Amino acid sequence: MRAVFILGLGGLLLAGTAQAQQPVEAMAAAGKKIAGQCRTCHGIDGYAKIPIAPHIGGEPASYIIRQLTAFRDGTRTHEMMSVVAKMLTDQQIADVAAWYSSHSATATLTADASGAPELCAACHGVDGIAAVEDAPNLAGETNIYIDTQLKAFRLGKRKHEVMSAIAADLTDEQIRAFADWYGSVKLEIKMAD
Repeated sequence: MRAVFILGLGGLLLAGTAQAQQPVEAMAAAGKKIAGQCRTCHGIDGYAKIPIAPHIGGEPASYIIRQLTAFRDGTRTHEMMSVVAKMLTDQQIADVAAWYSSHSATATLTADASGAPELCAACHGVDGIAAVEDAPNLAGETNIYIDTQLKAFRLGKRKHEVMSAIAADLTDEQIRAFADWYGSVKLEIKMAD
């Protein structure tokens, strides 16, 4: 009886490992189908179609997974995303993250933008392409989106161990300047082949 239990448990572990080791290409293909739900706001390529939605093409998979999981679990709320994410399984979240992270994001600074705001560059990169996995790309985001998110961090409506502390001390003028700078950067997202 014990040998059967151990063999059964081993089979479950192998099945879980096989799913975790599913080829990224297969996950991205499955994720592209799910991304059909996302295209109205975020675009199938991850380039946002509306100013209040972020660009998500080229974001690290781990970042997308954390955000979708937070929306699904209610630790982050948004009138649309909370509803959409509530219906996603862990595998669907991993698949859609594989799809959007398979794209490449590049940024080009305009003549007016000499470098990212000093307070932001260590995490969000000198050109708005994130330098760390836990930070999103901000290049090319609309100033209204960045302004809204920074104020949400400042007010405690959105929480993050680093951003909440940084935003707490920002003035409206600083927030607008940061939002305008990132909005001036040209973002290009290329879909994976």
